[in-house]
Amino acid sequence: MLTIEELKNKSSQYLNDKKSIAIQLSKDILAEPETGYKEFKTNKKIYDVLKSLDLEIVNNLAITGLMTTIHGAKPGPHIAVIGELDGLPVPGHPFSDKDTNAAHACGHHIQIGNMLATLFALNSEEILNNLSGSISFIAVPSEEYVEIEWRNEQRSKGEFEFLGGKQELVKLGIFDDIDISMMTHARGNFSGFGYGGTGNGLVAKFIEFHGKSSHAGGDPHLGINALNAANLSMSNIHANRETFYDDHHIRVHPIITLGGSVVNQVPEIVTLETFVRGASLEAIKNANLKVDNCLRAGAMAVGAEVEITTLPGYFPLFHDSNLQEIYKKNLQNTENKSSELDHGGGSTDMGDLAHLMPVIHPYVGGATDASAHTAGFIVEDYELAVVEAGKMMAFTIIDLLYDGASSGKEIISKHTPRLSKSEYLKTMREFSNVEIANYNIG
Repeated sequence: MLTIEELKNKSSQYLNDKKSIAIQLSKDILAEPETGYKEFKTNKKIYDVLKSLDLEIVNNLAITGLMTTIHGAKPGPHIAVIGELDGLPVPGHPFSDKDTNAAHACGHHIQIGNMLATLFALNSEEILNNLSGSISFIAVPSEEYVEIEWRNEQRSKGEFEFLGGKQELVKLGIFDDIDISMMTHARGNFSGFGYGGTGNGLVAKFIEFHGKSSHAGGDPHLGINALNAANLSMSNIHANRETFYDDHHIRVHPIITLGGSVVNQVPEIVTLETFVRGASLEAIKNANLKVDNCLRAGAMAVGAEVEITTLPGYFPLFHDSNLQEIYKKNLQNTENKSSELDHGGGSTDMGDLAHLMPVIHPYVGGATDASAHTAGFIVEDYELAVVEAGKMMAFTIIDLLYDGASSGKEIISKHTPRLSKSEYLKTMREFSNVEIANYNIG
């Protein structure tokens, strides 16, 4: 039996032999970005690489997801290494799709690359003979919570229930026998690795204001201006910001997706989208109630109707402290800089998994000094973001599954899930709501 240090050295060699494949796959995905639940070309790229390795593949999970599993010599914990498939619309990004504006301005292409790098590091008889347990590599769709109107239409048709890919995979049972999940996310304006920290959860809202059309110049008094209702609602939300507790990290950021039809007509239908983010489920619920009041008040002020569709978003993110310590020790044994992170205002459906099992969601640098989701966010250092990130995950898995998976079993035994699967799904469905309030007294 190899020592754990020998195993890690061997895994690093296996990865180095094939790292160019992982890097090239990341670049191929970057070149043809797709948004959530539409990642068909991305799916095929990953499928072809996995098939070339003679691996068994479970495909078409939640439309575009896929996974493969490798097994140690003995039974033990089941670990998932995750990569995300989708980009998001970012006009002006140098690698955006010219028709859809989709771009990998959050670095999901390197997630697939470092997931594959971890597979390369572990997928050999020499390594697996020393491990107890299984490792699944899951490419998940639709992490970016965008195109809400389109997704809600697909949801109403029964294509899927949840707008986030990991949520849908939980519902479908893909994570039923997974004990631990992990993935490494890209980050801009950052060097080395970041671990720990927490993140906001969210609910999503799609709002339609219904007024009454009339000639904007000749007969505006005969109309009901839906745009005024929307503008008043957003002002109401702004007026409530000082009521949010600082440590709840509330973020509400609406956009107008339809502001009217033509300029010489009083706007009859105006639509908004917004997230309500917060650091806890209770904080999100409270802020969501205030936002609903703001929307109703805007409609009431001008005598309009408002339809408020609330959709379950993502749960707040946190990490299993014991699992994080194992990952952190591997970082400390490399030359890469590492630092502990604070609370982040963004959201991810890894937070959903964190409520069900031990999870880590570290970050890796290698991108430009730009904020994610912007045209300036471009990964430049693939050696760090793909190879080194994959290596750190592989080393952590070796620690967990070595010696009869003693460390992995200890992590699982010390972890108390915040929710069961049934409790999680019940909570998700309780967030879903449609309300129509009509204040037209004419």
